[in-house]
Amino acid sequence: MANLDEGLQSWRLATNHNRMIELQQGAVEPSTDAVGLSYYGSSAFMVTSPLGVTVMIDPWRNLPTRKWDWYFHDFPKTQVDIGVSTHAHFDHDALHRLDANVLLDRPIGAFEFADVRIFGIADKHATDSSYATYDFKKIIKQFGNVDIEPPDNPRSWDNCPVVVETGGLRILHWGDNRHDPPDEVWDAFGRIDIALLPVDDSQHVMGFPHTAEIIERLGPSVVVPHHYYIWDVVARSSTLLPAEPWVRRQPHARWLEGATTHYTAENLPGDVPMIDYFGDHVAFDKAAWHAGEDR
Repeated sequence: MANLDEGLQSWRLATNHNRMIELQQGAVEPSTDAVGLSYYGSSAFMVTSPLGVTVMIDPWRNLPTRKWDWYFHDFPKTQVDIGVSTHAHFDHDALHRLDANVLLDRPIGAFEFADVRIFGIADKHATDSSYATYDFKKIIKQFGNVDIEPPDNPRSWDNCPVVVETGGLRILHWGDNRHDPPDEVWDAFGRIDIALLPVDDSQHVMGFPHTAEIIERLGPSVVVPHHYYIWDVVARSSTLLPAEPWVRRQPHARWLEGATTHYTAENLPGDVPMIDYFGDHVAFDKAAWHAGEDR
């Protein structure tokens, strides 16, 4: 018997590639030199290129077993050009929630289209829980009999940091990568202008000293926190905590007034990394999402 709910559901969508064909043919003119960055909560960001190409990274969902919900609902259905997932954890891999022309699941290597270049580097998920509120490594080993330590970890404990190049900027989405990858991974990152790093007060992915080490080594102009608690998006059962206490301790920080901001190579901050914090702002209608209109 056929199972119509098996696998991706793109075949059900009424949308098509027409706009991508126009972009492919060079028929679309850039409307602005600025690169847009929109926050969708958890670790999800949409990058919008000067040509208007949209790249959604790490849309989230609840654990399919539904034994441990992190979110009030799954990711709102969203139309984008390119969807990307850094690793196979439920809070990063909901590519099926996107109406996307292109899906890049755990990309390793380069993909180019129009004015966007995306490349992923194969590495490993963070497993150092020494700073975390909860010792997740011990819990997983005790109750699941799974050893998540590399190099022989299961697939979901791999990670592919992703760099998006567009508009003269290089934006790194760290995913949940370990804080101490080998030198060849650091070398592959190259110059990073904007670093999207997981930060919350539970130190769930990495400890604050680890975050400081990464910022020091990358030397980005801007750091954007993600993977933190938002009271009306993320459930308390996630064990995540806000990022605001960490942000307040940083010498240079800006509280953004909405869920979208724009950058150009010319308007990046100077020598000291600026922390740009979206707070509780997300780029979807929360009321409609809670009411079921975006689900």
